[in-house]
Amino acid sequence: MLGPFKVLGPFVKITKNADLALTRKIAYRAILISIISLSLAALLGENIMKNYGIPLPILALTAGIILFLVALLNIIQQFKPTEPSAVNDKIPALSIAVSPVAFPIIVTPYGIAAVIVFVALSPDLNGKVTVLAMATGIMFLNLIVMLFARNIFKPLTVMILSILGAILGIIQVALGANIIYNSWKALMAS
Repeated sequence: MLGPFKVLGPFVKITKNADLALTRKIAYRAILISIISLSLAALLGENIMKNYGIPLPILALTAGIILFLVALLNIIQQFKPTEPSAVNDKIPALSIAVSPVAFPIIVTPYGIAAVIVFVALSPDLNGKVTVLAMATGIMFLNLIVMLFARNIFKPLTVMILSILGAILGIIQVALGANIIYNSWKALMAS
């Protein structure tokens, strides 16, 4: 939901005309923005959820529905015929670090929802810090992938990543369905 497999392809495509220095600046800025955004979303999201009296199973159900739909859409799009893309020789601006790199490529709506749910489920401060530390660790994996994206992204890698992406997409659909099912069960039990 927040990991490097989904970042690699779009990042390479967006930065293909940028030199190495600009590509690195974009990567660093995007990761910094992503870490700050996820931390704020986790902290504010839990408080807002409590203020509005939203039960955790409802938030989990919402996150499950979003994850299910986005993952299903990604799987369906894999079977859509590819359209020739317009050649874009324009050098990207540093501003792409915010959008589209940080949002929505690195930080997705369902990734934010997952972090909020995990923070809300954490019983104490130590658990919340652990969730944020894990999300930050994932962001650093994203950074490493972006910094070495041009070396990683080769034709054979594209095929392997496509297969892996399809497998992970199916797992995400199943995970979304499982979250929906468990949230529904929790709501019915209460």
